[in-house]
Amino acid sequence: MKELTDRTALVTGGTSGIGLAIAEALAGAGANVMIDGFGETDACEALAKRLADAHGIKAAWTGADVSKPDQLAAAVDRAERELGPVDILVNNAGVQHVAPVEDFPVAQWDRIVAINLSSAFYATRLVLAGMKERGWGRIVSTASAHSLVASPYKSAYVAAKHGLVGFTKTVALEAAAQGVTVNCISPGYVWTPLVEKQIPDTMKARGLTREQVIEDVLLKAQPTKAFVTVEQVAAMALFLCSDAASQITGANISMDGGWTAQ
Repeated sequence: MKELTDRTALVTGGTSGIGLAIAEALAGAGANVMIDGFGETDACEALAKRLADAHGIKAAWTGADVSKPDQLAAAVDRAERELGPVDILVNNAGVQHVAPVEDFPVAQWDRIVAINLSSAFYATRLVLAGMKERGWGRIVSTASAHSLVASPYKSAYVAAKHGLVGFTKTVALEAAAQGVTVNCISPGYVWTPLVEKQIPDTMKARGLTREQVIEDVLLKAQPTKAFVTVEQVAAMALFLCSDAASQITGANISMDGGWTAQ
């Protein structure tokens, strides 16, 4: 039997990038998976069906807006009705905007904090009591190297990711005696749609070409001079959901090619 058989996972931002890779890894370990994310309905439902067919598990998709507590509540309720009690929560949804503080739109600040930070609270509060009652749970949040260090023009993102780590530590302490672990993974630059979409803004903010942004801004920070892969992040998330990781809680695990070692 696969280690996560009969477990149910909810993965936000699960229709592409890191979230989809984590959903694939959890499904491969036997977990039923609810993926939440934006996209065309037919394509997203087909994605859930592919996960189910490929791994012999139950899977479904929801397009809930994670910045809206009522929509997240509906997604959790549906997951528990159709797939089973949520044993694994992956807070992965994220957005970015790059601009100097004095030019940073208030609406973008509010959006980034809501999706990158507040959504983790909205989802965690819905599933934590059940995890405690069952004596087993895993909460994994995708943070960032920017949860540990800052970069110019990313004030909202850096603030939200620092906050996510503090939230993770607090919940880890509250749930430690009930078999629930709560951790962050902090990747460096991963080649995902989120990173690709911020390149034009960085080009504008810094007056650089696309190639200069990739080489002199993104990969400059990582001594390995290579992007982290979504599969590597997914493998770490899967490990954190395993029994082998039952004594890892309240941790912020760096996967950044040495960025934060400098």
